[in-house]
Amino acid sequence: MKINPYPVQVRYVDCDMAGHVNNAIYLNYFENARVHYLGKLFGTDRDWETEGIILRTNEIEYFSPIYLTDEPIIELYVESIGTKSFTLCYEVRVNDELRTIGKSVIVCFNNQEKKSYIIPEKDRYLLQQLIRN
Repeated sequence: MKINPYPVQVRYVDCDMAGHVNNAIYLNYFENARVHYLGKLFGTDRDWETEGIILRTNEIEYFSPIYLTDEPIIELYVESIGTKSFTLCYEVRVNDELRTIGKSVIVCFNNQEKKSYIIPEKDRYLLQQLIRN
């Protein structure tokens, strides 16, 4: 399954005194990219209360800054799928130049029962579509 990259709109408020996007803002960008990709992957009819997800871990590696006038895009792919969790990877590019990479471990979580659950086969199949070969 091919999902178009998530286009980031850099806002003035995203930038720090050095004139580039503040390091903490990338977590917002990653969250927006997750919503974009997982919404396309799982569709709009999903019951996120019982078939939800929760963030366990974030990692970010910065290569070069992003500035206010840049037009970054984020590509997301699945690195691995476990029993109850999966790992998403992010690549942030400006004009095909890789600026930042990131990784998130996502746990499947039932918000009503307040506990994790095993990834259903239908979700596992969909997530496999985003594994990079």
